[in-house]
Amino acid sequence: MDRRAFGKKRWWELGYEMSELVRLTDITKVYQGGVTGALNGVSLAIEEGEFTAIMGPSGSGKSTLLNLVAGLDRPSSGSVTVAGSDLGRLSETGLARFRRDRIGFVFQFFHLLPNLTALENVLIPARLKSRVSAESAGRALMSRLGIGEVADRYPSRLSGGQQQRVAVARALINQPTLLLADEPTGALDTKSGDQVMALFAELHQEGQTIVLVTHDPKLATRYAARVISMLDGRVIDDARLETTERKPADVIRVRSEEPSR
Repeated sequence: MDRRAFGKKRWWELGYEMSELVRLTDITKVYQGGVTGALNGVSLAIEEGEFTAIMGPSGSGKSTLLNLVAGLDRPSSGSVTVAGSDLGRLSETGLARFRRDRIGFVFQFFHLLPNLTALENVLIPARLKSRVSAESAGRALMSRLGIGEVADRYPSRLSGGQQQRVAVARALINQPTLLLADEPTGALDTKSGDQVMALFAELHQEGQTIVLVTHDPKLATRYAARVISMLDGRVIDDARLETTERKPADVIRVRSEEPSR
């Protein structure tokens, strides 16, 4: 089965009209004291329901871009719009509310609180959003992700793969519009990494919009329907895979032709 598909067919084969979910317009980001920008004039749009991978070497700007989409940082210039909200017009309180309601974020190193059980970690975003208990929803979500039996364990008693699944459950508990993942398999062994990526593929097949940052072209082309390649803060390639125009091998070739860093 093609992991990039909705069911057995891709969305463009089914005639779906995809609506724009994310738009970045002429984005630059220069950190204090920086001579060159972390991002230099980046413009792109991401459609609802897409599984997009952003590839590039260390320092290419891919994680900076993800942080801007998440509302964790602000651009030096340009605009970021997500789900109809211009993030530049939101206050810090507004951005916090936007992240709580719209964004699920999966980090490379899990960021679980060691003094809370796995379930308590999962429920943090839900408790920030509402006083209504989400414990049953949290346990159901963990069971669905194959970690129901570890709900009452502390992170120190979990494997790396289990910890990352807890982090994914935490990102999904508020049913986010957009799921962002920054090198989610980078701290995992191959088997655990494959399990996490298979989970992302399943979520995508159910309609979840996903933006994944990775340095691994084979992982990106195996799971994503679109691969954006970055270098020195710029987009150097943007490929929709398995269309008549582009194949996964083309993206791997482009990646291999990037200058060594």
